[in-house]
Amino acid sequence: MVLAVYMQTAAQKPRARDIGIPFEGAPGKFNAITDVKGVEVGYSTIISGEGKNIRGKGPVRTGVTAILPRGRNNNPVFANWYSLNGNGEMTGTTWITESGFLETPIMITNTNSVGVVRDAVLKWFVKTNWYKEDFWYTYPVVAETYDGILNDIYGFHVKENNAFEALDNAKSGPIKEGNVGGGTGMVCFGFKGGTGTSSRIVKIKDSTYTLGVLVQSNFGARKNLTIAGVPVGKELMDTMKIEFKAPPSYSPGDGSIIVVVATDAPLLPHQLKRIAARVPIGVGKTGGRGENGSGDIFIAFSTANPNAFSREANSKVEQISNDQINPLFEATVQAVEEAIINAMVAADTMEGINGNKVYALPHDLVIKILKKFNPMK
Repeated sequence: MVLAVYMQTAAQKPRARDIGIPFEGAPGKFNAITDVKGVEVGYSTIISGEGKNIRGKGPVRTGVTAILPRGRNNNPVFANWYSLNGNGEMTGTTWITESGFLETPIMITNTNSVGVVRDAVLKWFVKTNWYKEDFWYTYPVVAETYDGILNDIYGFHVKENNAFEALDNAKSGPIKEGNVGGGTGMVCFGFKGGTGTSSRIVKIKDSTYTLGVLVQSNFGARKNLTIAGVPVGKELMDTMKIEFKAPPSYSPGDGSIIVVVATDAPLLPHQLKRIAARVPIGVGKTGGRGENGSGDIFIAFSTANPNAFSREANSKVEQISNDQINPLFEATVQAVEEAIINAMVAADTMEGINGNKVYALPHDLVIKILKKFNPMK
């Protein structure tokens, strides 16, 4: 099969709420990270080949995701990050800690493609004249999760043009979930995982804010999968098991999750650190345990204070009082939980290298289990 690159532009598949899974909180118009004004998301999805893995030829099940905090507008945003378990990578975070600003798009791909995507972002800056000056330096933010169960990960199939494609095609509005972008070949709680998103509308005194989340979900042991407070994973332990020969080093729960949180609430870097530190609560509600073999790394940014970044002048900024921040913490937990389940609901069964197969979450059985434990009206 000839290598094919597919671009995803709009949400089409049923989502968790569509099949009857209940969640707390009020989502935005698209129930997506793109509900935060200015945020754009783009994908490059690479799927080709089938059967026995031939290194360098495939099968290929991978891709790249791009998140642009202010779209094509080069205007750094306040940001910070947090790691639950650091068996993973997110480049560029050292300078975010020091400076308090995110100055680049956020890219997500597979573990072995972080380098090529990072370099491609720099070339994209040159190609698009991103900085509009001759002398500049920057540290692209590129995160990863491991897709080697389904993808020829040591064949290094993500190329420069895939990063360009994800960046060039980033859009606002509804976005696809499941087997798309960097999430194409991912596994979650023993079922097919991938890319998911969600959002919440938050009212604080007389102001209304939006908080959105995007996840690349590739973590969790099936026995721990919890949906709407129900131990769904335990009920599905003997159903649709992954079909692959696990290496001796593999342990159920190994994997990773990358979470990007965006908000238009005026938060400063120390407060965004607090937001990112609440992400694990949402991960934990679905059954994540931060296992030793998991890279659980999270980043949060605010699109407020558009005049905060300056190389020369002092800036005046607005911030929410710490005493008023709790609704944003709650929104983070809610949106992370829903985004993870959205990724699983949207994902399709996928067969990859050597006939390895990971099954989609069975929607009908999940609803049946939810009704068994907590009859749904």
